[in-house]
Amino acid sequence: MLEPFKLYVESHHLFRPDEPILLAISGGVDSMVMAELFHRAGFAFAIAHCNFGLRGSESNQDEAFVAGIAETYGVRFFLKHFKTREYAGFNKVSVQMAARTLRYEWFDELILNEGFKAIATAHHLDDQIETFFINVLRGTGISGLHGIMPHRTRVVHPMMFAFRREIEEFAGDEAIAYREDSSNRSSKYVRNKIRHDLVPLLGEINPEFRKTITTTIDQIRETEILLQNHLNDIRSKVITFDNNEVISLNISELLRLQPKEAYLYELLQPFDFNRSVTDEIAAGLEDISGKQYFSASHRLVKDRELLLINPLGPAGSQPAAEIEIDDKVSEIRKPIQLRFSLFENNTEMTVSKNGSIAMLDASKIIWPLRLRKWKEGDTFVPFGMNNNKKLSDFFIDNKFSIVEKENAWLLISNNDIAWLVGHRIGNGYRIGPDTKTILKIEWLD
Repeated sequence: MLEPFKLYVESHHLFRPDEPILLAISGGVDSMVMAELFHRAGFAFAIAHCNFGLRGSESNQDEAFVAGIAETYGVRFFLKHFKTREYAGFNKVSVQMAARTLRYEWFDELILNEGFKAIATAHHLDDQIETFFINVLRGTGISGLHGIMPHRTRVVHPMMFAFRREIEEFAGDEAIAYREDSSNRSSKYVRNKIRHDLVPLLGEINPEFRKTITTTIDQIRETEILLQNHLNDIRSKVITFDNNEVISLNISELLRLQPKEAYLYELLQPFDFNRSVTDEIAAGLEDISGKQYFSASHRLVKDRELLLINPLGPAGSQPAAEIEIDDKVSEIRKPIQLRFSLFENNTEMTVSKNGSIAMLDASKIIWPLRLRKWKEGDTFVPFGMNNNKKLSDFFIDNKFSIVEKENAWLLISNNDIAWLVGHRIGNGYRIGPDTKTILKIEWLD
């Protein structure tokens, strides 16, 4: 088993022999064989063990066993005790999900603080088969069918070349000690039901089932790579990113794609939209503007010929309704970042045409300035015009998107709009021949 192990590590570029790897060791047969293979291969490694406190004295015996193995190998040993049930109850998640979250948060800390290249887990080909069926039962896209990848960010799976039976036979032949986890025999967990009931039944139907499904998963993974390459081309035609975290999708381009439901799901999945929501969006592509859809992290708005996506802020993080800025302030950082400076006008002065910079006649300013979001009924005289204009009409004339309108900020002097931030100053504040001092305001967001 040693040579296939080293070949798998090398062929999948998991790590170099001299790069320190942190092994997640439970004490079970899979992780103990992994530790032995690392030791025999001469790889640099340390051991980390999680005591989740879920099996009483059995958990403590596992801890002592793994600590002894680390001492035998002469490698560093890291141990963490978790209050798993308390965490699960407080966060309203399953115990299994709590354990997963806690251990990977700790692993990330160790990798960053102790200088490890990655964490290695002992997942193997049978784990991949079980994960495949778990995802099928829950419902998944193609990404849920590609199985456990050889590596992902800061995590490597160097045992993904072997089946459980091969690992157990190696442990028996080489007299490798390990601990049995009694919870693995329980049928109350979905994974165990698949392991003990479904997989053996499928093995009766097809004795080569494990190899067959593994080959199928590999082919799905290859198909996913082809799909992602194609989707990257589609993204370049459909999606546009701007500097304000707003992502836009061109509806006319989306309507050319068939089946549009599948394309839209793949394009929106990175923003946490699930299939039921993306199907709704697909059905409403030709509806009127203004309809909104939400994922856990983003909002999507239909706006004329575009779908606009922007990230949701933290819960309860509403900006102040209005803030005051006095003449002694040189910079504000919230709710947007503005910098203020005064300087004398002269004949060599060039008025900036950059929309993120406003240059105003300082003598016309009445302090304190007020910064607020726009509201219905706001009017101003835009630079270059003589008549009052509704801000809502200005937005229409200048083709503001729904998101741009929502994000529009006003700088108010007395009761007048001195600047529609990032777009147009009020005509009454323009620089003229008699201007002596200029107030320069830079929008830095």
